[in-house]
Amino acid sequence: MNGMRTRSIKNVGMMLLMGIATLLVLTPLILVFYQIVKMGAGSINLAFFTQIPNPPGETGGGMANGIAGSAILILMASIFGVPTGIFGALYLSEYEGNRLASVIRFSADVLSGVPSIITGLVAYTLIVVPMHGFSALAGAFALGLIMIPIVLRTTEEQLKMVPVTLREASLALGVPFWRTTLLVTLRSGMKGIVTGILLSIARVAGETAPLLFTSLGNQFWSKKLTEPMAALPLQIFSFAIAPYDDWHRLAWGGALVLVVIMFVVSLAARWFGREKSTG
Repeated sequence: MNGMRTRSIKNVGMMLLMGIATLLVLTPLILVFYQIVKMGAGSINLAFFTQIPNPPGETGGGMANGIAGSAILILMASIFGVPTGIFGALYLSEYEGNRLASVIRFSADVLSGVPSIITGLVAYTLIVVPMHGFSALAGAFALGLIMIPIVLRTTEEQLKMVPVTLREASLALGVPFWRTTLLVTLRSGMKGIVTGILLSIARVAGETAPLLFTSLGNQFWSKKLTEPMAALPLQIFSFAIAPYDDWHRLAWGGALVLVVIMFVVSLAARWFGREKSTG
């Protein structure tokens, strides 16, 4: 009886400690969400999504150009970063013991640890300086560099979980190796790959530092990829440090929209990950 009572006490104590730890983890998140919703909810209206910012001192306006610019930058970054990461992961999974594979894996790990502002400086040197101007292309290149290691490592781990028997069965039926890799291996790990893509999008959606050195920002609609382009994180940064109250209001609204977007993308990634593990 004494032993059972001791175990019960220990169990209650550990449950209490886990509850306290969970509360400590959730409290900062709840406070951040509460403050952003409190300050930004009043700015969300139709004009916020359909109009560009008004000149300083004028009320109203929105961040439509920043939202559209972020979507364009993320799309272009995905066109560059996602295929590179996926094909790199395919090489790593098929030639795991190769010396080149070890170099690629190590390089991806190093790249994932590089601060984003350094990535922006690299894009500035490689694209902005030769083009003699800031541009959306430079911003997309910087974001794509950030996406590559996330997609690559996530995809590689997923492809490792594909049973070897599937590859062997395909090869035994006379299917060429390259078609087996693309149509069997890659397709079998598609849910995990989508999870990695969504995580990389959530990662770059809120990046500001690399865009300061590349796309720079724009207060108007941006039509050319070779010119500076607005982005939601850039507008939040610029408006937050401006001395105008109405711009502060728009900055809080932009922060709320950005957090909601990242939250939805992260939930989608978790959903795909859950489907992958239970399917």
